[in-house]
Amino acid sequence: MKDYDVNKIRNIALAGHNGSGKTSLAEAILYKTGASDRLGKTADGTTVCDYDSEEIKRGISIGTSLASFEYDGLKINLLDTPGLFDFAAEMIEGIRAADTVMITVSAKSGVKVGARKAYDEAVKQGKSKMFVVTKIDDKDANFFNVLTELKTVFGPTVCPVVVPVISGGQIVSFVNLIEMKAYKYDGKGNPVETEMPTAEISEKFEYRIDGLVAAVSEAVAETSDELMEKFFEGEPFTQKELIDGIHDGMNRGIITPVVCTSASDLSGIDMLLKEIELLLPAPDEVYPAEAYNPAKNVMEIKCDASEPLAAYVFKTIADPFVGKMSMIRVMSGKLVSNADAVNSATGNVEKIGKLYSLLGKKQTEVASASAGDIVVASKISANTGDTLSEASRIIEFAPMEFPHPCYSMTVKAKAQGDEAKISTSIQRLIEEDPTLTYVQDDSTKEQILSGLGEQHLEVAAAKLKGKFGVDINLTVPKIAYKETIRKKVKVEGKHKKQSGGHGQYGHVWIEFEPCVSDELVFEERVFGGAVPKNYFPAVQKGLEESVKKGVLAGCPVVGLKAILVDGSYHPVDSSEMAFKTAASIAYKEGLRQADPVMLEPIGELKVTAPDDKTGDIMGELNKRRGRVLGMEPVSHGVTLIQAEVPMREMHDFAMYLRQTTRGLGSFTFDFMRYEQLPANLLTEVISAVNSEE
Repeated sequence: MKDYDVNKIRNIALAGHNGSGKTSLAEAILYKTGASDRLGKTADGTTVCDYDSEEIKRGISIGTSLASFEYDGLKINLLDTPGLFDFAAEMIEGIRAADTVMITVSAKSGVKVGARKAYDEAVKQGKSKMFVVTKIDDKDANFFNVLTELKTVFGPTVCPVVVPVISGGQIVSFVNLIEMKAYKYDGKGNPVETEMPTAEISEKFEYRIDGLVAAVSEAVAETSDELMEKFFEGEPFTQKELIDGIHDGMNRGIITPVVCTSASDLSGIDMLLKEIELLLPAPDEVYPAEAYNPAKNVMEIKCDASEPLAAYVFKTIADPFVGKMSMIRVMSGKLVSNADAVNSATGNVEKIGKLYSLLGKKQTEVASASAGDIVVASKISANTGDTLSEASRIIEFAPMEFPHPCYSMTVKAKAQGDEAKISTSIQRLIEEDPTLTYVQDDSTKEQILSGLGEQHLEVAAAKLKGKFGVDINLTVPKIAYKETIRKKVKVEGKHKKQSGGHGQYGHVWIEFEPCVSDELVFEERVFGGAVPKNYFPAVQKGLEESVKKGVLAGCPVVGLKAILVDGSYHPVDSSEMAFKTAASIAYKEGLRQADPVMLEPIGELKVTAPDDKTGDIMGELNKRRGRVLGMEPVSHGVTLIQAEVPMREMHDFAMYLRQTTRGLGSFTFDFMRYEQLPANLLTEVISAVNSEE
């Protein structure tokens, strides 16, 4: 594949709700352009973009895949992103690399949360947008209802461009409102021009055509003063004015065109390709990307092949055979194989080895990639979010913002001795997926894998087994309970043993009292040498070892002060071991008398949710023993709820929130402090902790 001029490149991310037809649309486009020689199906696992074994098994997209192909003199880089919220990072990465986000909306089910999230992410990243209404041939499809819904949800920027003519529940033809021509399609997706619809076909449709043309003209008029003046004078726009107006409006984010297609019979795909060519902005037409120089000053980076190299690693693929593969968007200059580039994140020089163009899993080696293009490099050490640049102009692009992991499970090896292998393999997955984390819990010593949901972690476990041959079990993490005391006591600890020869003798009196400290506080107030000073460290060590386990459920003890006040010793039989044992005897007896209690961890919860769901969420938090501290609006129709909730109640909250808000809610949850466990839960918790041992 040759190097393309920047104005001949189109970078498109396909995004939308799960099941809205993104991968099928990509398949239809690839087949129609001749990039693929067969029309694959998601259900059969035969599509170009869903090639991963887990994607084929589950029938869903899990990772963003790249399909680069040539069409009518253009180089099109199509990024097919997942619609499931568990894989939100993949959508964010795909949109970052694109200039236009093509949002799929099913003509059958309408605007879903995934479409809203894709739209919001496109707006956040400053990308142009287009709606593609898919599954137009479905018997339950209703294009005009969906068009109305798009306008209601996304506002007046929504502008129809290709619409179906429907009569008697059947699609009669498709009308291109820019060309003002109608087309019928044969069974192979080939268009045949036909007559524009008349009142005989549908009494209401002629009115609809007029209304739709007026809507397009009104949208185009907004793009310039000259066109607005012409619009008010009642003059119709020329085809070129419509194309240029929509093109300009898309680039400025004030027009979102709507087209309709059917991936199964290929109808409308040719018109979609035409709109890609005419309406979508080229990489050099979008706003220049902003980057930071080493002094942290903002610079604008022009998308120009003659400028110094600047490239952004937007996605990493962990391949057990090829090694690490990095998807790179070239922002300026030229990325050449076997050349050097500076990684601004590390300051190290990266040796760029082989470069590839991807069509799903098919790799084609290329010598270079120019500004605006997308390419894949193998075996470089750069990570997702890193910037590669020339030594003469070292810059750094802003990192992507990913959702925080909110669902955690404990990782345990199925086979003994696999622990080190697990850690290495999970690190490879984390390179690929920045929304995964893997840490050891300091309190429970468990290895915790966190992600965006149950399916996210299931897929991670499946990848570990399939890619790296590591089999793991995922279990619910333990809660790091602790114990403490509530009153002051003075107790005796005596260890006396005679067994022929030297015996063992240690005798202490220790006062235990509550204090504010996570560590044991030890003091000695012994008078008159009742316990020699050389045994004080042994007493302290005996207590430090003892506080690792409390007397209620064997949890670590905090908030404990121990004062050695008295005791006695034997000149022959006393030893450090004897005093250490005496201290542990005093500890066990003292804690039983000192009104021991269990402590549970409390977390700070911040939930962002639609206004109409706040009542449900607050009710749920009350059920989970939470305390709501306050609410505040964060944007139109969205509220932030702040609360404190016990950690033991929060394991499945991510699933609850997703179900209740249909994916629109999000939250963060961080440890705050420990509080006393309610007495009514004590027996249940002690039983649960003991069963985990």
